[in-house]
Amino acid sequence: LSTVTVFLSTLTPKFYFALTVTSSFISGLIFVFEWWHFRKYGTSFIEQVSVSHLRPLIGGVENSPPAPAAFSAGESETSRQNMPECKVWRNPLNLFRGAEYSRYMWVTGKEPLTYYDMNLSAQDHQNFFTCDTDALRPSDTVMQKAWRERNPQARIKAAYQALELNNDCATAYVLLAEEEATTIVDAEKYFKQALKAGEMIYRRSQNCHAQSPQHEAQLRRDTNVLVYVKRRLAMCARKLGRIREAVKMMRDLMKEFPLLSMMNIHENLLEALLELQAYADVQAVLAKYDDISLPKSAAICYTAALLKARAVSERFSPETASKRGLSTAEINAVEAIHRAVEFNPHVPKYLLEMKSLVLPPEHILKRGDSEAVAYAFFHLQHWKRIEGALNLLHCTWEGTFRMIPYPLEKGHLFYPYPSCTETADRELLPTFHEVSVYPQKELPFFIHFTAGLCSFSAMLALLTHQFPELMVIFAKA
Repeated sequence: LSTVTVFLSTLTPKFYFALTVTSSFISGLIFVFEWWHFRKYGTSFIEQVSVSHLRPLIGGVENSPPAPAAFSAGESETSRQNMPECKVWRNPLNLFRGAEYSRYMWVTGKEPLTYYDMNLSAQDHQNFFTCDTDALRPSDTVMQKAWRERNPQARIKAAYQALELNNDCATAYVLLAEEEATTIVDAEKYFKQALKAGEMIYRRSQNCHAQSPQHEAQLRRDTNVLVYVKRRLAMCARKLGRIREAVKMMRDLMKEFPLLSMMNIHENLLEALLELQAYADVQAVLAKYDDISLPKSAAICYTAALLKARAVSERFSPETASKRGLSTAEINAVEAIHRAVEFNPHVPKYLLEMKSLVLPPEHILKRGDSEAVAYAFFHLQHWKRIEGALNLLHCTWEGTFRMIPYPLEKGHLFYPYPSCTETADRELLPTFHEVSVYPQKELPFFIHFTAGLCSFSAMLALLTHQFPELMVIFAKA
């Protein structure tokens, strides 16, 4: 002890300055290496070494999560790079403006739809329900102007004018069903009238579609009208509790028009089958549409995860799983949740009710917050119905999110997460909704620790340089 005391008393301020500078430099190097390792691999190097090598030596057991699957064989790097970043899609389960969106506005005084969203719908209506031959039918000419009207009352008035010119104007009934009807029952009545008129016009177009390109365009328009009306009638039946009837209508529609898969009618069918708890039929639909060549959606990915979770969720316990490890079925469920979270990481907070829902918009951005709102709005009840499914999601989703590589440009199963989703979602979702952004990973403890150590030692070096005598007294004390 006396030798140490003598040694410390002979040390000069230069020694303490050199010591703090050296320790600051070393801790800085460690911090830079830790940060680089985290950016590249998504984990702390020190933490990884301690878990992999030190914990087994002291008797700890770590059940590492299953490694994520590689890219599907059919998804080449070129196709992922050519994938459009922010393509807006029509919401397959969009609500009725008069019977649902307007009702919400009457009660809350808030606009549930943005102008951008409604403008996209107006463009859809013009593309679906109009063609170059509208000038041949006065009622269609009126409706062509009606779809461009911004004021809802002006659109409704134009629809009645079209019906005065032609009592069998299907698109006029469609507009009244969407915007004037204040209940689903009233909307269904209008759609039934639209179906009767639409089928008659469709048969006429079929008989003469080969006569000229104009007649082909007219058949295409009449086909769009008929498919739209049948789909909305099926949705009316689903909302009114006639679920088996809705399922039959959707199946018949998909058989009659198999080439119109871009309208995503299968997502309506999935939701209705889940309501019937017909899980075998849901699996059959997924087997057909969850294909590498087809675009994915939150409905596809999370429904697949729900079915896998259903097989294990009732008996799943995090404590038991951590002791004995995950079974094959549990690994499959975890991998399915990982796949779903990587596709759209916004959904779990809505399903777990950590974030409040709003009415879904008429258009959604795949992998964005708008798609998450639309999915959770209709599917939350299906997750709640399966005992333990939300518990498994709660125990799994954060861990699986940490498995997704960092930064966001690297994905295991899907093309890079689009960087523009937040901007597009703000235009699609109402202003009173707090838009969810891509959940950033929290920095590991050792990065915070090394940053603090580097800063502290650098501060000591600075103080030693500025106040050498004082710092020597402090160090000796």
